[in-house]
Amino acid sequence: MKIKPVKIISIGFNTHDVLHIVTAKPKGIEFVPGQATEIFIDKEGWYNQGRAFTFTCLPTDDYLEFLIKIYPSHKGVTNRLLDLKAGDKLIINDVFGAITYNGEGTFIAGGTGITPFISIFRELKAHNKLGNNRLIYANKTKKDIILENEFKEMLGDNFINILSEEKIEGYSYGRVSKNFIKNNSNVSNSIFYVCGPPHMMLAVEKYLLQLGVSKKNIVTEEF
Repeated sequence: MKIKPVKIISIGFNTHDVLHIVTAKPKGIEFVPGQATEIFIDKEGWYNQGRAFTFTCLPTDDYLEFLIKIYPSHKGVTNRLLDLKAGDKLIINDVFGAITYNGEGTFIAGGTGITPFISIFRELKAHNKLGNNRLIYANKTKKDIILENEFKEMLGDNFINILSEEKIEGYSYGRVSKNFIKNNSNVSNSIFYVCGPPHMMLAVEKYLLQLGVSKKNIVTEEF
């Protein structure tokens, strides 16, 4: 796919530090839920500053949607997004990504590592195929949880939150451990989809292997 400019339809906050951006959808763009694209800001001085962001909309939607965590202290691309408004343009590049849905299982996400799973779950819901899929979602605090109400509505008790820096009734506290995975998933013959910071990815994959999960049943992508 050639590089394509897209106009921003709307931009605002989803959480205290995650932007929700909706853009027009150019002709010819196709993606599988879970995939991403490289995005550039269409302004002088930023044309070579591309960053990878996941599509959170459905492939059939007539728009593109992204949920992007900002880091104001970094003074980089995500911080520059704060200056954009509806009518401004972004540039999108090729589509890529390692996480695609291969069957029912357990999804384990850390922070914005949830974004590849959003489109997957939305498509499963659209086709009435949520089944017994479950989501373990790790964050620092409750205010960091992305799309909490939507996931609660979709998954009910199969939406499991764990917070590392805040103790709240109804939410698990701590970090994703081997025992936590064992107690909140069906380890036997289950597929595990894992996306999050590199250190979390390494730990979770190690725990899964120790629990006897076959490596071929572990689908991962660093985020």
